Amino acid sequence: MTDLLPLLLGVSAIGAAVAGGVFFAFSGFVMQGLDRLSASEAARAMRAINVTAERPPLMIELFGTALVSVVVAVMALVRGSDAAWWTCAAAAVYLVAVIGVTATANVPRNNALAAAAEHPDALASAWNAYHPGWTRWNHVRAVGGIVAAALFLVALAIAV
Repeated sequence: MTDLLPLLLGVSAIGAAVAGGVFFAFSGFVMQGLDRLSASEAARAMRAINVTAERPPLMIELFGTALVSVVVAVMALVRGSDAAWWTCAAAAVYLVAVIGVTATANVPRNNALAAAAEHPDALASAWNAYHPGWTRWNHVRAVGGIVAAALFLVALAIAV
């Protein structure tokens, strides 16, 4: 039987890198693009983005990577792989910085923005409360995904 550890490490590295890249795009230029709109228009645009983000392509990528990360960490530990420490560190970074921050910092802000009244003043107020914190935490998610990908790649190099 073929050893699945290197394959799953590669899948985890790619998944973490894609997640980091998605969040980097938001930190790098999407939020700045929204800043070119009025606050109420930016709120409406972000609400529309958030609706589409909650669909399978992104959800499968984020949570599928989390699942594979846990599986590969357990495999590395059970086998006593030389890559076990790096694998567990990568999985922990991904789970805390990407999944944990998403669930505890970004999603609650998304929900608050979605709950804002449709009136332009209410949307502008919601956007002004939303934008700074959401963006700071998004930076954490971007860096977390990229760091997790790098750690998975180190584990992969050790495992092969």
